[in-house]
Amino acid sequence: MASKQKKIIFLIQCEDRKGILSATSTWFYQRSYNILHCQQHTDNIEGRYFMRIELDMADLKTTRKELEEDFAVFAKEYNLSWECHYSDYRSRMAILVSKTSHCLYDLIARKDEGDLQCDIPLIISNHPDLEIIANQFRIPFYYLPVTPETKAEQELKVRTLLKRFDIDVVVLARYMQILSSEFIEEWQGKIINIHHGFLPAFQGANPYRRAYERGVKMIGATAHYASKDLDQGPIIEQDVVRVNHELGPSGLRDVGKDVERRVLAKGVQAHLESRIIIFKNRTIVFGSEQ
Repeated sequence: MASKQKKIIFLIQCEDRKGILSATSTWFYQRSYNILHCQQHTDNIEGRYFMRIELDMADLKTTRKELEEDFAVFAKEYNLSWECHYSDYRSRMAILVSKTSHCLYDLIARKDEGDLQCDIPLIISNHPDLEIIANQFRIPFYYLPVTPETKAEQELKVRTLLKRFDIDVVVLARYMQILSSEFIEEWQGKIINIHHGFLPAFQGANPYRRAYERGVKMIGATAHYASKDLDQGPIIEQDVVRVNHELGPSGLRDVGKDVERRVLAKGVQAHLESRIIIFKNRTIVFGSEQ
């Protein structure tokens, strides 16, 4: 089987004005790069331009650092905000969980099957319940219990582990703890959370029971980047499933688990594939080529 083509990916945003696409593509052309794929979006309300460019990594004739330093000069001239990513780099993803296993299982399975291009060096939990899953897949498991009195101490241990394992992205796979604003600021744009779509109408414990009592007709889930305001961060992915009166609380919960798995996986995949640009409190999520 032929090896997958390696790519350099640039994510660019700037004030919308004429000539940006032409100038950028010319810059790469002059340096003999083949543009494999180019996606763009203009937000006419915000007056903002967004672009994602994939280059053939085989055309890289300098070091990666030199490429980025060279592009930084061009970006400064045109006042571009930008990121550069490389498809041959496997992001290191930490998963934080509590007692619920469905999202954890799904992420590990998708990683093992090659759907999520990443490594999972560790799993962190405030409960010991899911250690058996970590052991099954031979992933180091760190049990860090937390109480209101020990929250700051426990969070410091979490942050220390993330640094020790050189983590790139943190996924809250039903981690039932609120992170401090300091934690979130340190990992801005690198923490992905999942919650059921009943929020904010059914916040707190047993939302599916209260959803049943209200006779809901749709169940949904939202994957988003964590922010200082609880569950208010930039949305990456959402989905809904229609339900009816025949489903009790347990049936609604099963449907909810399935949509949570799918939505979280899509959100994580988009992040790992460098398809997301954050602007203010929203995201531009470019589609996958597949």
